[in-house]
Amino acid sequence: MPRTGVTGIRAAPWRILARFGVATVALVLSAAHAQSWPDKPIKFVVAAPAGSSIDVLARVIGDKLKDRVGQSIVVENRPAAGGTAATDFVAKSTPDGYTMLMSFNGPLAFGPHLYAKLPYDPQKDLAPVIITSSQPNVLAVTANLPVHSVKELVAYAKANPGKLNFASVGNGSSSHLTMELLKSTAGIDIVHVPFNGSPPAVTATMQGETQMIFAVMQPLQAQIQAGRLRALAVTTKTRFPLLPDLPTIAENGFPGFEALAWNGVLVPTGTPRPVVQRLNSEINAILKDAGVKSALNAQGFELIGGTTEDFANLIKSESDKWAPVIAKTGAKID
Repeated sequence: MPRTGVTGIRAAPWRILARFGVATVALVLSAAHAQSWPDKPIKFVVAAPAGSSIDVLARVIGDKLKDRVGQSIVVENRPAAGGTAATDFVAKSTPDGYTMLMSFNGPLAFGPHLYAKLPYDPQKDLAPVIITSSQPNVLAVTANLPVHSVKELVAYAKANPGKLNFASVGNGSSSHLTMELLKSTAGIDIVHVPFNGSPPAVTATMQGETQMIFAVMQPLQAQIQAGRLRALAVTTKTRFPLLPDLPTIAENGFPGFEALAWNGVLVPTGTPRPVVQRLNSEINAILKDAGVKSALNAQGFELIGGTTEDFANLIKSESDKWAPVIAKTGAKID
């Protein structure tokens, strides 16, 4: 037998021990890091503009989290590119527990099927921490549009093909994809006008620059109450408990129609597992706080919580669910 073969066989245990030693050192360092974490402020990147519903959610959670971990939580809004810019930024950040992301289904579940090439893989480059919440989208129209139900809106759009515009809170958002689903289901021709977040999208619809929008309730509520917008329907399968008087789109002749916006916290892949678990535990406790529940329920959020695995499973299942829907609608973003 060649000498090199014998040497290789004899050396194998040492290589195994060396690898074991490296892994052990890594675990020890990770545990030590987790014990001292956090010893400086934590950046909380939000994939939406200031004043948006997701921004409100992040700030409420961040305010409580700073008291629980003893460090400042610095919110940083990065709304560009439908939330993909913020998501990419965090995916490429140092995985040390000092950069968190508040994101939503657009960049996490829809993006891979809409963009020719995303600069990140949401299921590989990010570690899910926790599902924070879900919200139904509300279909609202500008007050001077002569429609008062989904059926009337569909009839009006069919009578005016290509003449109506719809706003969305960004390319690839649930606001965008929900309207694409309605377009495909109802067979209507309306034009997409994307904005960077809910504040400008709602303003454009209120002013009549665009005629309709799917958005969560928080940015719509004041304008609906003031009579500048008219709410037509909600996107849950059954009536939403927080909006019991608003009919569903399914009730309006489109059975099975459902589309929810959901949100959650993530960190870069490689963040020490004990830090991820600590964040999960702390945010779960925050979501159960009576004051937090009351404040966020009033904004239209249904608080969820759960394990890191729950969030990972949600991202995968929603991506799988929407892939054929997006393919059917033909929606693409260059």
